[in-house]
Amino acid sequence: MFKRVLVANRGEIALRVLRCCRELGVETVAVYSEPDRDSLHVRLADRAVCIGPREASASYLNQAALITAARATGAEAIHPGYGFLAESAQFAAACQESGLVFIGPPPEAISRMGHKASARDTMRAADVPVVPGSEGLVRGLDEALAVAKLIGYPVLVKAASGGGGRGMRPAANPDSLRLAFEMAKAEAGAAFGDDGLYLERLLTRVRHVEVQILADSHGNVIHLGERDCSSQRRRQKLLEESPAPGVTPELRERMGAAAVRAAASVGYRGAGTVEFMFEPSSNSYYFMEMNTRIQVEHPVTEMVTGVDLVRQQLLAAADEYLEYQQGDLNWQGHAIECRINAEDPDSFVPSAGTVQEYICPGGPWVRVDSHCYPGYRVLPFYDSLIAKLIVWGSTRGEAIARMRRALSEYRITGIKTTIPFHQRLLDHPRFLEGDVSTDMVETELLPITGPSGL
Repeated sequence: MFKRVLVANRGEIALRVLRCCRELGVETVAVYSEPDRDSLHVRLADRAVCIGPREASASYLNQAALITAARATGAEAIHPGYGFLAESAQFAAACQESGLVFIGPPPEAISRMGHKASARDTMRAADVPVVPGSEGLVRGLDEALAVAKLIGYPVLVKAASGGGGRGMRPAANPDSLRLAFEMAKAEAGAAFGDDGLYLERLLTRVRHVEVQILADSHGNVIHLGERDCSSQRRRQKLLEESPAPGVTPELRERMGAAAVRAAASVGYRGAGTVEFMFEPSSNSYYFMEMNTRIQVEHPVTEMVTGVDLVRQQLLAAADEYLEYQQGDLNWQGHAIECRINAEDPDSFVPSAGTVQEYICPGGPWVRVDSHCYPGYRVLPFYDSLIAKLIVWGSTRGEAIARMRRALSEYRITGIKTTIPFHQRLLDHPRFLEGDVSTDMVETELLPITGPSGL
């Protein structure tokens, strides 16, 4: 195991990694931008290094500064967390070239799975179902129109690189496709430096179901079951749960086996997530993308399996064996995670400011992953996620009841949060029935204020 690890991130995920390292007896180095100097991850690390001003491009995305900080402090490895450089094949390669271990998959695996069009081709070769769509990138609007006519409307124009819902536009007919194509191309080029696009059939009334995998460098790949992430707004996840409602043991095994094939086909190492679109009406699932990192929602898998996913990441990166084989895993009970964002609960406009009162919920089987405390300044420069509230119950109904209770106890003043939104979501009839689809929040839960439904 490593003696010292640099955590190239901030917020709750930096704390999550720091705590796991401490349990393993590994020293930690935190990095921070100038306005983050009072953050908890800075206070709790063994060492801390300022790597730049508030702009992420000059700090948390500054590859040279991160590698210099790691080498100057004697760190042997870098854990990227999620976001920022976590899925940068270039950064993973730069770490290797500098004699540092990147705690994640090899750069070649990141590159193959990070480019969504090539990932689709890789999945076809691995016998993993993919959504009907273009064969690779479309080379212009005329080809996009021809593909759409072949696969049928509605279609989804998608950026070949990046993620987070950017560079994605739906189209219901040729006229709307012309506009969607140009908008997606411009957005993808600005956000990812790559304006390549491909097309997929837009599946309606579907669910977003993903499978957690772990792999070591000795050829062992396992899956840890699925999570339902269908509660979304503008393709941004809001609530996740495991297991996914309505997924049978037989379907779980099929999806898990497909995810294992996907990871094995690219020589994967560490923690990753294979995301599927699941169509309940036909009991069919289709590969959507692979996230080559730890996920925000990883705690729900930990709660139902008892497996510490960050620990397994560290073991795999240190060239050790995973502590589990597929037959060792059992899924017990049900877990739910609510992402608590510093946002207005109705408009989702970010809410920066100073946290005044901060009281966490507690009690049996309640977990809070957060970097907040009274007096903490929520900055407008970074992601608005300030906490993850996770609960476990022996049944889904028990988990919902426990989450309702925990949300009612959570006290955060000085800023607005999405706690009231989650309370509404947990009372929605379709959520209670386990009948959530990716469009439900926008079409049935949020107030309609304009053409976009937002």
